[in-house]
Amino acid sequence: MCEVLEITIGNYYKYRSKTDQDYQDYLVIKQVFDDSKKTYGYRRITVEIRDKTGKIMNHKRVLRITKKYDIQANYIRANNPKKNASYLKENVKTDLIRRDFNQRGWVTDVTYLIWGNRRAYLSSILDLELRTVVAYKISFRNDNKLVMDTLNEAISKTKDLNGLVLHSDQGSQYVSTEYRIICESNGILISMSRRGTPLDNAVIESYHSLLKKETLYNNDIKSLEEYIQLVHEWINFYNTTRRKLKK
Repeated sequence: MCEVLEITIGNYYKYRSKTDQDYQDYLVIKQVFDDSKKTYGYRRITVEIRDKTGKIMNHKRVLRITKKYDIQANYIRANNPKKNASYLKENVKTDLIRRDFNQRGWVTDVTYLIWGNRRAYLSSILDLELRTVVAYKISFRNDNKLVMDTLNEAISKTKDLNGLVLHSDQGSQYVSTEYRIICESNGILISMSRRGTPLDNAVIESYHSLLKKETLYNNDIKSLEEYIQLVHEWINFYNTTRRKLKK
């Protein structure tokens, strides 16, 4: 692992034990920002936190954290294309899994749930060792919030995250600054497939394919809502009952 990351063993263990002092405040700030339909700047966020939670947070701290986690309205982001492009490039990470799927780590991806002319999006995080779903979310929007909500749920359920590898493709949500900071804040090592190489993330691709075969193609579904309910039920079945063959 240290050879892949090109760091010393000492620095690796120093990184593993590092915690981010801003992470909990980030969660509060992000919730207020999302509740404002992603329109509030740091001044309004500061006031909203004080009025809604009673928590006193200095506006300079709020500003620093919003910059650190790249929390800003989409119309502002759209006016800074060069800045965003540099973020994307620096957030692309090396493939640490290298198609060795029998190791400690998580894999993640977003897939479509399509019925008729309607669609929803399923974001999943799968544990490689246990072959169980750590967390998943379904949304009618394929945006950063869907992926971050899935990631935060997985983090909240797991005690020891230090040094854990989280592997994905190079989708826009996974190369976002917010995704990188959340992972780094919790000691998670980011790993990414090569572009246009789905076999680099074969486990989650296979899982999503299986889910669709045993829900959409195995039932007489009448609506997207019914399809989504079947997905919820199937994931519970997959985690608790479905027999898994040896890897």
